[in-house]
Amino acid sequence: MKKHVYALILLIVLLSGCSNQTQQQTVITVSAASSLIDVLQDVAAQFQAEHPTISIQFNFGASGSLKEQIEQGAPVDLFLSASSEKYEELVNEQLIDRSVNLASNEIVLITSVKSTVNLHEFSDLVHDDIEKIAIGTPTVVPAGTYGKQALHDYGVWTSIENKIVYAKDVRQVLTYVETNNAQAGIVYKTDALSSDKVRIVNTARKSSHDAIFYPAGVVNSTKAPEEASLFLQYIQSEDVQHIWEQYGFQME
Repeated sequence: MKKHVYALILLIVLLSGCSNQTQQQTVITVSAASSLIDVLQDVAAQFQAEHPTISIQFNFGASGSLKEQIEQGAPVDLFLSASSEKYEELVNEQLIDRSVNLASNEIVLITSVKSTVNLHEFSDLVHDDIEKIAIGTPTVVPAGTYGKQALHDYGVWTSIENKIVYAKDVRQVLTYVETNNAQAGIVYKTDALSSDKVRIVNTARKSSHDAIFYPAGVVNSTKAPEEASLFLQYIQSEDVQHIWEQYGFQME
């Protein structure tokens, strides 16, 4: 009988220990641009393996929408933006501190791998066989902003504006092109490389749009500043540089 009692006490102690470990785990919420989905999930998996008491919860979306969520008081610990402009607006509102530029990217013109349209340059978008061109909504999707700037710089925006199909983020642009619901699209190079259903037609010259950087920083209202800062340091460390480069990002 005593053996059963001791076994029961031991089980209770063990379960109590597991419960305490669970309670000690800190969850940090990271709001990040949709173009960072793949790379950040890989980086977070490596981070959590090394820091089991910290759990990373992601909220991916268009940088403009994520910025608005932070302004409205959403519980966010760390923000990774695809737009320096949107990030600076939060800095000016004293909702986030200036921090680091993690990486840079490029804007590319894509079409479906099965497409037969005559598309080689941005200037080809004026051709009649290209009926729909997908880009992110410029007011909230940085890739759409850069894309629109490039189209203006190449002198074709006015001619093709009626062909534009706006998407909520770059991943939706990819889907439109992959399914041939749009004959062409403008996305980040890293997004194009993530899909085997699209091909890169042309890369926009850097002078055609604002510089593309990914600023990141800890949100001032965070309740886990140490853990958020630790993850921020980790994602820019040499330990994960190969992961960023694997997805086509250029580290700053």
